[in-house]
Amino acid sequence: MPDYEVFALRYATHERPASLNLLYPPPDGDPHDGPMPIDYFVWVIRNDERVIVVDTGFDWPACAAYGRTMVRHPLDGLRDLGVDPATVRDVVITHLHYDHAGNLSAFPNATFHLQDAEMAYATGRCMCHARLRGAFSVEDVCTMVRRVYEGRVAFVDGTGEIAAGVTVHAVPGHTRGLQCVRVETARGPVVLASDAAHFYANLAQQNPFPIVVDIAAMMESWRTLARLAGDPERIVPGHDPLVMERYPRHPSAETEAVLLHLPPRSTTMA
Repeated sequence: MPDYEVFALRYATHERPASLNLLYPPPDGDPHDGPMPIDYFVWVIRNDERVIVVDTGFDWPACAAYGRTMVRHPLDGLRDLGVDPATVRDVVITHLHYDHAGNLSAFPNATFHLQDAEMAYATGRCMCHARLRGAFSVEDVCTMVRRVYEGRVAFVDGTGEIAAGVTVHAVPGHTRGLQCVRVETARGPVVLASDAAHFYANLAQQNPFPIVVDIAAMMESWRTLARLAGDPERIVPGHDPLVMERYPRHPSAETEAVLLHLPPRSTTMA
Protein backbone atom coordinates (compact mmCIF):
# COMPACT_ATOMS: atom_id res chain seq x y z
CA MET A 1 0.00 0.00 0.00
CA PRO A 2 1.59 3.34 -1.01
CA ASP A 3 2.24 6.08 1.53
CA TYR A 4 1.20 9.63 0.78
CA GLU A 5 2.10 13.11 1.88
CA VAL A 6 -0.92 15.04 3.14
CA PHE A 7 -1.08 18.82 3.47
CA ALA A 8 -3.67 21.06 5.12
CA LEU A 9 -3.67 24.37 3.28
CA ARG A 10 -5.19 27.27 5.24
CA TYR A 11 -6.83 29.82 2.97
CA ALA A 12 -9.23 31.89 5.12
CA THR A 13 -10.29 32.65 8.67
CA HIS A 14 -13.16 34.21 10.62
CA GLU A 15 -13.46 35.56 14.15
CA ARG A 16 -16.51 34.25 15.99
CA PRO A 17 -17.71 33.23 19.48
CA ALA A 18 -17.76 29.66 20.75
CA SER A 19 -21.57 29.61 20.73
CA LEU A 20 -21.47 29.50 16.92
CA ASN A 21 -19.28 26.39 16.97
CA LEU A 22 -20.81 24.27 19.76
CA LEU A 23 -24.48 23.33 19.69
CA TYR A 24 -24.93 22.71 23.41
CA PRO A 25 -23.88 25.02 26.28
CA PRO A 26 -21.10 23.76 28.57
CA PRO A 27 -22.30 21.28 31.22
CA ASP A 28 -21.27 23.57 34.08
CA GLY A 29 -23.68 26.21 32.81
CA ASP A 30 -20.92 28.79 32.37
CA PRO A 31 -22.56 31.60 30.37
CA HIS A 32 -19.19 32.93 29.18
CA ASP A 33 -18.97 32.86 25.41
CA GLY A 34 -15.35 33.44 24.54
CA PRO A 35 -13.76 33.80 21.11
CA MET A 36 -13.34 30.67 19.02
CA PRO A 37 -12.10 31.58 15.54
CA ILE A 38 -12.63 29.27 12.60
CA ASP A 39 -10.12 28.52 9.85
CA TYR A 40 -10.83 27.30 6.31
CA PHE A 41 -8.77 24.61 4.60
CA VAL A 42 -8.31 22.65 1.43
CA TRP A 43 -6.16 19.54 1.46
CA VAL A 44 -3.59 17.98 -0.87
CA ILE A 45 -2.74 14.28 -1.01
CA ARG A 46 0.23 13.28 -3.14
CA ASN A 47 2.99 10.81 -3.83
CA ASP A 48 5.29 10.27 -6.80
CA GLU A 49 2.46 8.96 -8.95
CA ARG A 50 -0.53 11.26 -8.34
CA VAL A 51 -1.96 14.39 -6.77
CA ILE A 52 -5.44 14.43 -5.25
CA VAL A 53 -7.06 17.67 -4.10
CA VAL A 54 -9.69 17.52 -1.39
CA ASP A 55 -12.17 20.39 -1.61
CA THR A 56 -11.67 23.60 -3.55
CA GLY A 57 -12.45 26.42 -1.09
CA PHE A 58 -14.29 29.62 -1.94
CA ASP A 59 -13.48 32.56 -4.19
CA TRP A 60 -13.37 36.33 -3.57
CA PRO A 61 -17.10 37.03 -4.15
CA ALA A 62 -18.10 34.32 -1.66
CA CYS A 63 -15.50 35.61 0.78
CA ALA A 64 -17.13 39.04 0.68
CA ALA A 65 -20.68 37.67 0.76
CA TYR A 66 -20.05 35.63 3.89
CA GLY A 67 -17.79 38.17 5.58
CA ARG A 68 -14.70 35.97 5.81
CA THR A 69 -11.04 37.00 5.73
CA MET A 70 -9.04 35.53 2.87
CA VAL A 71 -5.53 34.58 3.97
CA ARG A 72 -4.40 33.24 0.59
CA HIS A 73 -6.71 32.36 -2.27
CA PRO A 74 -6.92 28.54 -2.34
CA LEU A 75 -5.81 28.36 -5.97
CA ASP A 76 -2.73 30.43 -5.18
CA GLY A 77 -2.12 28.27 -2.12
CA LEU A 78 -2.20 25.15 -4.27
CA ARG A 79 0.33 26.68 -6.62
CA ASP A 80 2.53 27.46 -3.60
CA LEU A 81 2.58 23.70 -2.99
CA GLY A 82 3.56 23.06 -6.61
CA VAL A 83 0.04 21.96 -7.61
CA ASP A 84 -1.34 23.39 -10.87
CA PRO A 85 -5.15 23.16 -10.67
CA ALA A 86 -5.34 22.78 -14.45
CA THR A 87 -3.42 19.48 -14.31
CA VAL A 88 -5.18 17.89 -11.33
CA ARG A 89 -7.00 14.69 -12.32
CA ASP A 90 -8.91 13.89 -9.12
CA VAL A 91 -10.77 16.23 -6.78
CA VAL A 92 -12.71 14.94 -3.79
CA ILE A 93 -15.57 17.22 -2.79
CA THR A 94 -16.46 16.32 0.79
CA HIS A 95 -19.75 18.22 0.47
CA LEU A 96 -21.21 21.07 -1.54
CA HIS A 97 -21.17 23.93 0.99
CA TYR A 98 -19.80 27.20 -0.38
CA ASP A 99 -16.48 26.94 1.48
CA HIS A 100 -15.72 23.47 0.11
CA ALA A 101 -16.99 23.55 -3.48
CA GLY A 102 -16.06 26.90 -5.01
CA ASN A 103 -13.53 27.42 -7.79
CA LEU A 104 -14.67 24.26 -9.59
CA SER A 105 -14.03 25.72 -13.03
CA ALA A 106 -10.33 26.08 -12.18
CA PHE A 107 -9.98 22.28 -12.51
CA PRO A 108 -10.79 21.68 -16.19
CA ASN A 109 -9.25 18.20 -16.34
CA ALA A 110 -10.45 16.81 -13.02
CA THR A 111 -12.94 14.14 -12.15
CA PHE A 112 -14.94 15.19 -9.08
CA HIS A 113 -15.69 12.50 -6.50
CA LEU A 114 -18.98 13.15 -4.68
CA GLN A 115 -21.49 11.16 -2.67
CA ASP A 116 -24.82 10.39 -4.36
CA ALA A 117 -26.58 11.59 -1.21
CA GLU A 118 -24.90 14.98 -1.34
CA MET A 119 -26.07 15.77 -4.86
CA ALA A 120 -29.57 14.61 -3.95
CA TYR A 121 -29.54 16.77 -0.82
CA ALA A 122 -28.20 19.89 -2.55
CA THR A 123 -30.73 19.71 -5.39
CA GLY A 124 -33.76 18.27 -3.61
CA ARG A 125 -36.63 19.34 -1.40
CA CYS A 126 -34.42 20.21 1.59
CA MET A 127 -33.19 23.25 -0.34
CA CYS A 128 -36.69 24.69 -0.13
CA HIS A 129 -35.81 25.58 3.47
CA ALA A 130 -33.72 28.74 3.85
CA ARG A 131 -31.96 27.47 6.97
CA LEU A 132 -30.77 24.33 5.21
CA ARG A 133 -29.65 25.99 1.98
CA GLY A 134 -27.87 28.93 3.63
CA ALA A 135 -24.39 27.39 3.38
CA PHE A 136 -24.82 26.33 -0.25
CA SER A 137 -23.97 28.53 -3.22
CA VAL A 138 -26.47 27.90 -5.99
CA GLU A 139 -23.80 28.73 -8.58
CA ASP A 140 -21.43 26.10 -7.18
CA VAL A 141 -24.19 23.49 -7.13
CA CYS A 142 -25.18 24.35 -10.71
CA THR A 143 -21.55 24.08 -11.78
CA MET A 144 -21.38 20.60 -10.29
CA VAL A 145 -24.57 19.64 -12.16
CA ARG A 146 -22.84 20.78 -15.36
CA ARG A 147 -19.85 18.58 -14.49
CA VAL A 148 -22.28 15.66 -14.17
CA TYR A 149 -23.58 16.31 -17.69
CA GLU A 150 -19.98 16.50 -18.92
CA GLY A 151 -19.29 13.04 -17.52
CA ARG A 152 -16.81 14.37 -14.99
CA VAL A 153 -18.41 13.34 -11.69
CA ALA A 154 -17.67 9.96 -10.12
CA PHE A 155 -20.46 9.26 -7.66
CA VAL A 156 -19.90 7.29 -4.47
CA ASP A 157 -22.54 5.43 -2.48
CA GLY A 158 -21.09 5.18 1.02
CA THR A 159 -17.50 3.96 0.63
CA GLY A 160 -15.27 4.29 -2.41
CA GLU A 161 -11.63 4.10 -3.46
CA ILE A 162 -10.03 7.08 -5.18
CA ALA A 163 -6.64 5.40 -5.52
CA ALA A 164 -4.73 2.67 -3.73
CA GLY A 165 -4.49 3.89 -0.13
CA VAL A 166 -7.04 6.71 -0.52
CA THR A 167 -10.67 6.00 0.30
CA VAL A 168 -13.78 8.07 0.98
CA HIS A 169 -16.48 7.23 3.51
CA ALA A 170 -19.94 8.62 4.14
CA VAL A 171 -20.14 10.54 7.44
CA PRO A 172 -23.56 12.22 7.30
CA GLY A 173 -24.96 14.66 9.82
CA HIS A 174 -23.61 18.06 8.87
CA THR A 175 -25.13 17.43 5.44
CA ARG A 176 -26.86 14.35 4.06
CA GLY A 177 -23.93 13.38 1.86
CA LEU A 178 -20.82 14.50 3.70
CA GLN A 179 -17.78 12.27 3.20
CA CYS A 180 -14.40 12.03 4.90
CA VAL A 181 -11.13 10.89 3.33
CA ARG A 182 -8.82 8.19 4.73
CA VAL A 183 -5.21 8.31 3.54
CA GLU A 184 -2.41 5.84 4.14
CA THR A 185 0.72 7.62 5.39
CA ALA A 186 3.99 6.66 7.01
CA ARG A 187 2.43 7.34 10.45
CA GLY A 188 -0.66 5.29 9.74
CA PRO A 189 -4.05 6.17 8.29
CA VAL A 190 -4.86 9.88 8.48
CA VAL A 191 -8.56 10.77 8.34
CA LEU A 192 -9.53 14.16 6.92
CA ALA A 193 -12.78 14.62 8.79
CA SER A 194 -13.87 17.71 6.89
CA ASP A 195 -17.07 18.95 8.54
CA ALA A 196 -17.87 15.72 10.34
CA ALA A 197 -15.86 17.48 13.06
CA HIS A 198 -15.16 21.16 12.60
CA PHE A 199 -13.06 21.38 15.78
CA TYR A 200 -11.19 19.05 18.11
CA ALA A 201 -13.64 20.31 20.74
CA ASN A 202 -16.61 18.84 18.87
CA LEU A 203 -15.09 15.39 19.36
CA ALA A 204 -13.57 15.91 22.82
CA GLN A 205 -16.79 17.35 24.25
CA GLN A 206 -19.14 15.26 22.07
CA ASN A 207 -20.75 18.57 21.18
CA PRO A 208 -21.90 19.03 17.55
CA PHE A 209 -21.28 22.00 15.32
CA PRO A 210 -24.60 23.88 15.07
CA ILE A 211 -25.01 23.60 11.29
CA VAL A 212 -26.42 20.09 11.23
CA VAL A 213 -29.22 18.35 9.39
CA ASP A 214 -29.15 15.18 11.56
CA ILE A 215 -27.59 15.29 15.04
CA ALA A 216 -27.84 11.55 15.65
CA ALA A 217 -26.17 10.79 12.31
CA MET A 218 -23.39 13.26 13.11
CA MET A 219 -22.67 11.54 16.43
CA GLU A 220 -22.63 8.13 14.77
CA SER A 221 -20.23 9.54 12.17
CA TRP A 222 -17.79 10.37 14.97
CA ARG A 223 -17.62 6.64 15.63
CA THR A 224 -16.86 6.09 11.96
CA LEU A 225 -13.99 8.59 12.13
CA ALA A 226 -12.54 6.82 15.17
CA ARG A 227 -12.79 3.42 13.51
CA LEU A 228 -11.17 4.59 10.29
CA ALA A 229 -8.30 6.37 12.03
CA GLY A 230 -7.61 3.78 14.72
CA ASP A 231 -6.07 6.56 16.84
CA PRO A 232 -7.65 9.95 17.67
CA GLU A 233 -4.31 11.58 16.89
CA ARG A 234 -4.88 10.75 13.24
CA ILE A 235 -8.27 12.50 12.94
CA VAL A 236 -7.89 15.97 11.41
CA PRO A 237 -10.88 18.31 11.95
CA GLY A 238 -12.06 20.48 9.12
CA HIS A 239 -11.86 24.01 10.52
CA ASP A 240 -9.81 24.11 13.72
CA PRO A 241 -6.97 26.70 13.95
CA LEU A 242 -5.22 24.21 16.26
CA VAL A 243 -4.37 22.15 13.17
CA MET A 244 -1.90 24.87 12.17
CA GLU A 245 -0.36 24.78 15.65
CA ARG A 246 -0.22 21.04 16.16
CA TYR A 247 1.45 19.96 12.93
CA PRO A 248 4.85 20.82 11.41
CA ARG A 249 4.71 23.82 9.11
CA HIS A 250 5.57 23.64 5.44
CA PRO A 251 9.23 24.66 5.05
CA SER A 252 8.30 27.65 2.88
CA ALA A 253 7.50 30.58 5.15
CA GLU A 254 5.10 31.99 2.54
CA THR A 255 3.03 28.82 2.41
CA GLU A 256 0.11 28.58 4.86
CA ALA A 257 0.24 24.81 5.13
CA VAL A 258 1.08 22.04 7.58
CA LEU A 259 2.23 18.46 7.06
CA LEU A 260 -0.38 15.98 8.26
CA HIS A 261 1.64 12.91 7.30
CA LEU A 262 4.09 13.75 10.09
CA PRO A 263 3.29 13.23 13.79
CA PRO A 264 1.74 16.24 15.54
CA ARG A 265 4.00 18.42 17.63
CA SER A 266 1.28 18.93 20.26
CA THR A 267 -1.51 16.74 21.61
CA THR A 268 -3.86 19.52 22.67
CA MET A 269 -7.31 18.26 21.73
CA ALA A 270 -9.54 21.18 22.69
